[in-house]
Amino acid sequence: MGELTLKGLNRSSFEKRLMHDVARRLGPGFVLESKQSTLYVDAVPGTQPDWGTATDACQKVFGIVSVCRSARCGKDIQAIRHTAAAYCETRLRRARTFKVEAKRADKRFPMTSPQIMEDVGAYLLETFPYLTVDVRHPDETVWVEIREDAAFVHLAALPGAAGLPSGTAGRAMLLLSGGIDSPVAGFLCARRGLALTAVHFYSYPYTSPEAKDKVLRLAETLAGYAGPMTVHCLPFTEIQETLRRRCPDGYVTILSRRMMMRAAEKIAWREGCGALVTGESLAQVASQTLPSMAVTDAVCRLPVLRPLVGLDKEEIIQRARKIGTYETSILPYEDCCTVFTPKHPKTRPTPHQTEAAERCLPIETLLMRCIQGSEKIEIPYL
Repeated sequence: MGELTLKGLNRSSFEKRLMHDVARRLGPGFVLESKQSTLYVDAVPGTQPDWGTATDACQKVFGIVSVCRSARCGKDIQAIRHTAAAYCETRLRRARTFKVEAKRADKRFPMTSPQIMEDVGAYLLETFPYLTVDVRHPDETVWVEIREDAAFVHLAALPGAAGLPSGTAGRAMLLLSGGIDSPVAGFLCARRGLALTAVHFYSYPYTSPEAKDKVLRLAETLAGYAGPMTVHCLPFTEIQETLRRRCPDGYVTILSRRMMMRAAEKIAWREGCGALVTGESLAQVASQTLPSMAVTDAVCRLPVLRPLVGLDKEEIIQRARKIGTYETSILPYEDCCTVFTPKHPKTRPTPHQTEAAERCLPIETLLMRCIQGSEKIEIPYL
């Protein structure tokens, strides 16, 4: 369970949330038990679950550091030997070198970890005589764990999503565009225990219905990790047309961002969110310079989280590929952020200049119409 083991008196609440998330993700047919910083998942007696699908699902649950399918046996060295040979046979027949690792969580077991490793290793060499031992770079590692109630045999563990269980750190409002950055930002915040609600701005007819569908697909991918989320789709056309008509051209981008933040914050208060999350990376584009971020944040009372602020584009792309959002993000449908981009956007706006540029705007009226025209879409835990 990774850093959950570092929690103090509130550790049980984190573990309960983790078990709830795993149970919801797996569905019926499984029995869960938490012991010794390990979550055990077993099948309901008499059922035949799809363990491959179950393993994939557990890998996406925040709070789980690693996942491994294992064979349970009695805490008897004879049973452990036979279980290791039978359970690992398929992989060992394809290997040429191996080693055995042992962990003795139950110190009452009469053999030490090195003795278990030596004994089981000797038995596997006898059973598979073509194998040789390589303790540095083996083709396969056979793990033996002695726990309170039983012994377990497994091969290499698969990486989990790690982090903290969803919702244990509160809730945040993600400004979700159709680009590469914002889904990654949402993933990183969700990984730290934040439940997500999202807001998306679209500018029909300048943006197509496919652009909105793309965002919903990104939200579905995030929901596979972070759990169910609500996406508020807000019409932004009137605001952008008003900005272009009334405001200095160089300020259109930064004023658009300020209006987005105002609208997102209003919905965030209503939804019980404690922060806003954006996919901004410092100095990546004109609206992401330090002065631009400062004048954007000035219209918000909620904190603005920018988990990508120190990452370059290639690092963000690598993370997007890893979580499965990249291929959707690069689909060729424009979002509202790119439709009205001026040729020479202001990169170093001051608060005084920015406020002067938007004095001609009926800000509250525009925000009210934008929010009243919003569409609320529920994304399930996929």
